[in-house]
Amino acid sequence: MRAAVDVADRQGLGAVTMRRLGSELGVEAMSIYKHVAGKEEILDGMVELVIGEIEIPHGEADWRRAMRRRAISARRVLSRHPWAIGLLETRGAMGPAAKRYVDAILGTLRSAGFSIENAAHAFWLLDSYVYGHVVQETGLSSGASEEVAGPGSIPTEGTMDGYPHLAEVWERSATSGYSIDDEFEFGLELILDALGKHRERLERA
Repeated sequence: MRAAVDVADRQGLGAVTMRRLGSELGVEAMSIYKHVAGKEEILDGMVELVIGEIEIPHGEADWRRAMRRRAISARRVLSRHPWAIGLLETRGAMGPAAKRYVDAILGTLRSAGFSIENAAHAFWLLDSYVYGHVVQETGLSSGASEEVAGPGSIPTEGTMDGYPHLAEVWERSATSGYSIDDEFEFGLELILDALGKHRERLERA
């Protein structure tokens, strides 16, 4: 499973084949079938390994702190393994690591007073934000031109003529600095604020 993760990290998920894994491990591809039923089991194991790298809540009383740490950890892990995002939501039954991960998050939210429905909503919303941010970061860093590489890049002279609002954002980013980490945490705080206010509003209803 670790060899498969290493291959996917270097060359993408499509490079993970039984023949390639055999080569990585120094054995014939058929030898792998003595240990796993097939590639599907390997993919499931890869998901388990990646999820196992994400920090999960461990009984923290502050749900915001727990969700913030978990989201930051998930972004960090998925940035190392961007191919995993597509697998996380498409595999069938969850393995032990995935069950432990989801249960810990839902448990933290339920202990904080979130209803069953709102705990599920919060989990979905936070994961969607993390996944989307990683996908966007990966796209920006894997072959974008200088002009669209990110707000921190300086466009060539004249390319922003006729686009005053875009130009002022580019200029501000170039002079004040731009951090994708700050961008992520800005959005994360807005989501956590909204979830907290929604929970409080329902408690008063």
